[in-house]
Amino acid sequence: MKVGALFNYKIKSGVEGRKGLLKRLENDFSAHTNGRPVAWFHAASLGEFEQGRPVMEAFRGQYPDYFIILTFFSPSGYEIRKNYNGADYVCYLPIDTSSNARRFVRAINPRIVFFIKYEFWFNYVNELIARGVGLLAFSSIFRTEQVFFQSYGAFFRRILSMFDHIFVQNKASVELLWQVNITNCSVAGDTRFDRVRTIAANARELPEIEAFSNGKPCIVAGSVWEADMQVLIPVLNRLTGSIKAIIAPHEIKKEQIESWRKSLKGRTLRYSELTPETEISSFDYLIIDNIGMLSSLYKYGDMAYIGGSFGAGLHNILEAATFGLPLMFGNKSYQRFQEAVDLVEYGGAFPIADAAQAGELIGQWVRDPAARREIGETNENYVLSGIGATDRIMEKVKEILGQ
Repeated sequence: MKVGALFNYKIKSGVEGRKGLLKRLENDFSAHTNGRPVAWFHAASLGEFEQGRPVMEAFRGQYPDYFIILTFFSPSGYEIRKNYNGADYVCYLPIDTSSNARRFVRAINPRIVFFIKYEFWFNYVNELIARGVGLLAFSSIFRTEQVFFQSYGAFFRRILSMFDHIFVQNKASVELLWQVNITNCSVAGDTRFDRVRTIAANARELPEIEAFSNGKPCIVAGSVWEADMQVLIPVLNRLTGSIKAIIAPHEIKKEQIESWRKSLKGRTLRYSELTPETEISSFDYLIIDNIGMLSSLYKYGDMAYIGGSFGAGLHNILEAATFGLPLMFGNKSYQRFQEAVDLVEYGGAFPIADAAQAGELIGQWVRDPAARREIGETNENYVLSGIGATDRIMEKVKEILGQ
């Protein structure tokens, strides 16, 4: 990481953020807790944080006397949520060495620990189990190609066996774990369903966004990358004047946004340029150049394109699905996301290969609003059917804490 920090800003942020952390925790963490019992939640990055958030909030509600520490591995999670007021202390997780794990766990002295989705760090798990700390993983999902299920995966299977309980998203994950004699597991579902329903119920009112669409069909392009925009831009250019688009990049890069603006034929506006005098309805494309608005923007859309699936992986589609929007995304790397596979099967989401397929689909949705709404209802009903994971996890918490 220190070598990588010389070439990568994100890695550098993680290295800098960990400097002196253990010493600070050893010196003053107990003063922060003021004798309160500690619950520790750990997320790799922002996506895992969003999965963990419903459980953190439920835990806060049921155990208000506990002090909550939230840790991140990645800067992309820590930098955005370091001021999250649902936790009492937010910091990086020191790198998983036996010394770091021993010092960190001793300093925070947790009574219960939650690792979200895929965070299975041996030294931390080993230290927690040695101290008799309650240890849960939740929203996990397992696939046959993972190391746990390979002939050389005994070490990693041992880590899983050390948890008090692992809550997984689906039955297939439980069956895989049983095949390798990991039985401390059960299906709870995905806590993101609970989270997105909460988001929908508390979505921000954004009158300027409502004014932007001005009665025309509006597509929300969420968490898009360059590869996604290479597909969308030709489609939007063909439909200029008959459709509005809200474009939310996954990363805010000024040069990239300017390149997109030049490629789009219609009038574009960056959200940061908006003033009370702006006639926002006269623009065709609104580019969101900030972080944190996307989940509320879907409320104002008629259809959604979710980015990431032409690259490393699809971003959160449930945030759009809960608002009853029909969905599309790239056809390259969505298969490891259970909700995407499900919604493709149910006819609520559509993987597309190129601009031609995207254009055909968007054109159909523009011409036939009744069919568009019917597809959207499929997605909203799917989200409603998946809620309840948080309650199942909290039952186990009650069992561990004896309260």
